[in-house]
Amino acid sequence: MSVVSYALHAVDKSRAERGEWRISERALYITVLLGGLIGAYAAQQRYHHKTRKLSYQIVFWAIVALHDAFWVHWLITR
Repeated sequence: MSVVSYALHAVDKSRAERGEWRISERALYITVLLGGLIGAYAAQQRYHHKTRKLSYQIVFWAIVALHDAFWVHWLITR
């Protein structure tokens, strides 16, 4: 999923630069939620995409926190 998330972020950045139709933030969030955290973060850093948009970053990091909480809970209760 990280590969998919990375690719979608890269394509969205490219389309933004060309003024073309964009990939929705909802679609980007879904890939992050489904496990594409590392790919999304890598694409953000590589392409400087969505790094200054506070509303995007708040949701992105909330999803990261949700994933962390889930995995910590899963490890503790096993």
